[in-house]
This record gives sequence, C-alpha cells and structure tokens, in this order.
Amino acid sequence: MKIAWLSLLALVAVSGLRAQAPAPELPWDLEAMAKPPEEFASPAIQASDPRIRAVFFAGPDYRGKPTRVFAWLGVPEVPAGKTVPGIVLLHGGGGTAFESWVKLWLDRGYAAIAIDSFGGLPVPLDAKPRPRNPDGGPPGGSLAFQQLGEPLGDQWPRHAIAAAISAHSLLRVQPGVDPARIGVTGISWGGYLTCIFAGVDSRLRFAAPVYGCGHYGDTTFAGTLKKLPPAKAAIWWEHWDASLYLPRVRVPILWANGTNDHFFWLPAWRQSYRQTPTALRTLCLRPGMKHGHPPEGDPREITVFADSIVRGGEPLPAIVEETRSGDRLEVRFRAVRPVVRAELVFTLDDTSPWEKRVWQSQPAELAGSSARARLPAGVRGYFLNLTDDRGCLVSSEPRISPDEMPLAP
Repeated sequence: MKIAWLSLLALVAVSGLRAQAPAPELPWDLEAMAKPPEEFASPAIQASDPRIRAVFFAGPDYRGKPTRVFAWLGVPEVPAGKTVPGIVLLHGGGGTAFESWVKLWLDRGYAAIAIDSFGGLPVPLDAKPRPRNPDGGPPGGSLAFQQLGEPLGDQWPRHAIAAAISAHSLLRVQPGVDPARIGVTGISWGGYLTCIFAGVDSRLRFAAPVYGCGHYGDTTFAGTLKKLPPAKAAIWWEHWDASLYLPRVRVPILWANGTNDHFFWLPAWRQSYRQTPTALRTLCLRPGMKHGHPPEGDPREITVFADSIVRGGEPLPAIVEETRSGDRLEVRFRAVRPVVRAELVFTLDDTSPWEKRVWQSQPAELAGSSARARLPAGVRGYFLNLTDDRGCLVSSEPRISPDEMPLAP
C-alpha cells in the first residue's frame, strides 16, 4: 500500500495535479515536548528591553548532533496573584526571531516568545544573509525543498514545528503566564508553520496564520515542486504540506491574507481555510495587502481576535449567512461593535495570474445586521468586506471559480 501511494503521488507531481494524502503519522514526540526544554544562557546576545531575555533551548538532533534554538522570551509586569495570556510568534522567509515583535505583544499585555525557526541568529538584525546558528538545525523556508531527499528527521518542517511546540512548552511555565491562554501567529512561511502547529498541538487556544497556508500546488512554490524528481515531491505531499494537518485544527483560527499576495494565492488559501471548521474560522482578506513582517504581517485584527478569546474582549464581527439571488448578494452578520462600512470587492479579470489580478471595490448597503450589494456584469470573483468602528475588517468567503458566478442580468 505504501508503494502504491508513493506511485500515485509521483504521478500527481508529474501531472501538476494534487491528491489529498492520508493523515501522516506525526513525526513529533508530543508527550516528550510537552515538558519545557532545557535552557541555555545567551551571554553574547542581550535584549534591549528589560522585560525580554535572549535564550537558547534544546531542539531535536540534526545529522546526529544536538541543536539549540534561539528565542526572545518576554513577560510583562504581572501583579501578584494575576496571570497574563501568551503568544508564540513565527517569522517568515528572510526573517528571524524579532525582539521588536515580542515587545509589541508585551505592550498589549501578553507574554511572548519569538523563535528563529530557520537555524539562524538575530544579530546583526540587518545582516543578509542571516548569521547561522552554529548549533542550529536545518535552514528553512524554500530551502526545505532541497532537503526532501534527506532523512525525515533532518528536514526543516520537522525541526521548525518541534521548535514551536517546545517554545510553547517553555512559555507555559514562565511565572505569571496562564498556560491555558496561549495562542500562535505566524507570517508567510511562519503562517504555513502556524497551520501545522495548530493542527498538532492541542494545548493552543487560538491561531492566526498570515498569508501562509497549505496546498502548495496553488502557490508560488508550485513550479519548484513540479521541477523536483517525483519521489522527492512525493515526500512533500505525504509529510509536509500543511493540508495534511489542517483537518486536525480545533481552535478558533483567523485567516489573514491579501487578494494579490505574491506567494500564497487565493485558491490555495481558500482550500486551506475550508479544511478548518466553519464555526471556528474568521476571514480577513484585504485588497492589495502588502507581504511582510510587522507591521504588514501583524494587522490589528489579530490582537482583537486574540483578546476576544483569552481576555474577554469584544469579538470581531461574524458573518453568519450569505445568500445570492441572481446578481443580488446579501450577507447577514453578528457584531458587538458597530459595523460602519461594507464594501463589495470584485474582479472582472479571470486570466491574469493571481498576484496580478485587478480587484475593485464599491460601497455596499448596510441595513441593520445585513449588507447588500449588486454584482456588476461580467464579474469573475467577489466577496464582501465589513469594517467595524475599530477599523477591523472581516470578509465573506471569496467566490473565485466559474460555477460560483452569478447569471448575467
């Protein structure tokens, strides 16, 4: 059966099609990693904020040698007898553990840990390429595709997720941190990791992947996967695509992306969020959202979303129903805070690459807990955005395939 499945995946890789692999056996010892990892001092790297410290912690062996993961770990001032929630921060390609990102979340009242999941170091911050951690694991991001012929235990996704789980375990035992109120957010490749992490670590309370998702056959990385020898591409589809782990997600999840993201295209993003429970997912799809680390990759909606789950904050608006009759679209929503703007976002373009597709906006009518719009003739894709009085945006499900288009008026 194993050989037959690998043969099918090889055919899939050659043809450009994608098949949903069966859920893999988890390559992480979750019971062992639930214990806080061993910490090591970081005398050469020091934080600029007294609430934050630089740490190394033990990671899995890489090519037969122990590894150490670098992290910034911070806890805000906590009154006696009180606890604060926490968050794990996962950077994207070209990034590292950002002390400034930890500080942002400390100022919001959260404990935070940001890890370098690419086997690098954060100093000097502007170095290109990033300095390698001499005790780090494999390099990450797109370099993962070059590792697909190596033993599974030495491949980057296995190491990066192990680091995220251990970082979570370390954060949970910090004085003043409530272990029952910790979530994760990740950007780009960190968003990809967030999708897997949220599917395998049941201790998390919320997740917010930004840009990154699964279904890499519909992302900018599709070309790389197609050029790989079929047996190597099969390893990705059988073990590492986030689509394998998303069905396991059982926590509220905020999906943030832009209509024209260069790396993570709408078809992949949509297939990914559809693998998570409807009642647990919130969409935030911005026309023209830039791709980057904070501030672009840390939109305000994530803080509001997190606060609503672990601090009793007022939630984002929730879209509860979408109906369409001919070219008339109506969305019903539930909101604690006033919704002050509704917009129909649409495209008449169905030929340009996803990252270059032209999207337009026009006002939609707000009426109580509903928003209504008329779809223009020739529409080839559309969704509706609601904005509340905090400036927070939520989106209806984008309709992007021909069978979802309305009849011509």
